[in-house]
Amino acid sequence: MRSRPASLPVVSLSMILLTSILLACGSSHSLQTVAVSPATAASSQAQFTATGIYNSSPTSVDITASTTWCIGSTNGICDGNIAQGATVSAGLAQCLTGFSGTVTVLAGQSGAMTVADQGFPLKPYGAAQLTCP
Repeated sequence: MRSRPASLPVVSLSMILLTSILLACGSSHSLQTVAVSPATAASSQAQFTATGIYNSSPTSVDITASTTWCIGSTNGICDGNIAQGATVSAGLAQCLTGFSGTVTVLAGQSGAMTVADQGFPLKPYGAAQLTCP
């Protein structure tokens, strides 16, 4: 007597097909805007937070630890390899010793660098101001 090959139940085949379709489509959960708070801080060191607004649920997510942070300009371009008055990492911004003035703290999704050493764009991004004493 010959043994018959095992067959998958119809439910299992349906799950495999559904999973394959979902993986092929990709995720539609994309970052739309970024809000940075506080909007302004006046001290030699300040903790900023970033909230990402997405196009699907969950729509509002704390992205402070996972987003790209930099010091840059209000148009969303991060400074290049030369520090411009302050540094920022995971939202913690610090004025450089001896610097007095205001810098723009940016948080967002990193884009491609167009010219080496001249910074890179964030899009979308949020901005805040740090005033160093």
